[in-house]
Amino acid sequence: MLHDSLDLLPALKAFPTADLNTHVTSLDHLPRLGARLGVELIVKRDDTLQLGMGGNKVRQLEYYLGPGVREGADTVLITGAVQSNFVRLCAAAARKLGWQAVVQLEHRVPRDDVIYKNSGNVLLNQLFGAEIHYFSQGEDEAAADAALDRMANEVRARGRRPYVVHLGINHPPIGGLGYASCAAECYAQFQARGAMPDHVVIASGSGLTHAGFLVGARAVGWDVKIHGICVRREATQQRKRIVRRAAELDKMLGTDRITPQDTIVDDSVLAPGYGQMNDRVMEAITFAARDEGLLTDPVYTGRTLAGLISLVNSGKIEQGSSVAFIHTGGLPAIFAYQNDIVSGLDNQQTKGGG
Repeated sequence: MLHDSLDLLPALKAFPTADLNTHVTSLDHLPRLGARLGVELIVKRDDTLQLGMGGNKVRQLEYYLGPGVREGADTVLITGAVQSNFVRLCAAAARKLGWQAVVQLEHRVPRDDVIYKNSGNVLLNQLFGAEIHYFSQGEDEAAADAALDRMANEVRARGRRPYVVHLGINHPPIGGLGYASCAAECYAQFQARGAMPDHVVIASGSGLTHAGFLVGARAVGWDVKIHGICVRREATQQRKRIVRRAAELDKMLGTDRITPQDTIVDDSVLAPGYGQMNDRVMEAITFAARDEGLLTDPVYTGRTLAGLISLVNSGKIEQGSSVAFIHTGGLPAIFAYQNDIVSGLDNQQTKGGG
């Protein structure tokens, strides 16, 4: 773990972690994209975490898999969408720990083209040697977790020692501790720069990254506005989820710093829904690539950047302010969505963009 984070948040020391070689990720200035938007823009590069093509789930898995290491597990089970970054990184983490991964891919996104079903994260799951199963009930978290538990029983019957990563709302938000740590790390980095941002913009999906960062920031005395961009649920549902998850993490850490008013979510770029492209997401992906050589994906980071742009355009993020964009990775999905991206680039060309 990171010494600065542990010094700032010593309560984290009570939780076991798996050694996934997490390093301090950089804060990079994005001058051209910032000038386009009229803000000072800084990106926190969690896409550069080294395990399995990186991303925010590495930090979460350090905490999720810690108890499994302590218990002597040799197999991990996890569930997620077909193009889940969490599943891909869990499969990579399993190999790093010398374990086998059993993964369940849920049909959450209404598409079944060959590239989506076989490229990107799915291809990497295969490369990591994961045992892959499919689940057809979409967004039913409880049913997905129950199916995972049944598979764990089958793994146990084979003489192996399974450890299940439950991601449903009725299980403890252990992975959020990784983003409480990230917030402390980020706070220390901005302090070292001598200038704190006015706003932080972060993806808000399962809720553990958003809630964890919020709890960690408040625990170290950082009162920055943290905007969660909805990537999976509309704002009313997502706000309730973040309030609940943040309260749970606040209790786990014993910090008692969170109020419901701390939770800010925005769903202005969510339509038509999770894992589905829209023009504003495509525009954000193109801006990042062509202004800064920065890659963002259609599901999480491209949508989060589109949400940041929407907040600037609406005045919720003021012109001239300083904004930190938390880049949570997800880059393999670029290849799974290549048909959408090519079509989007063609449309931009037709309209005279680019």
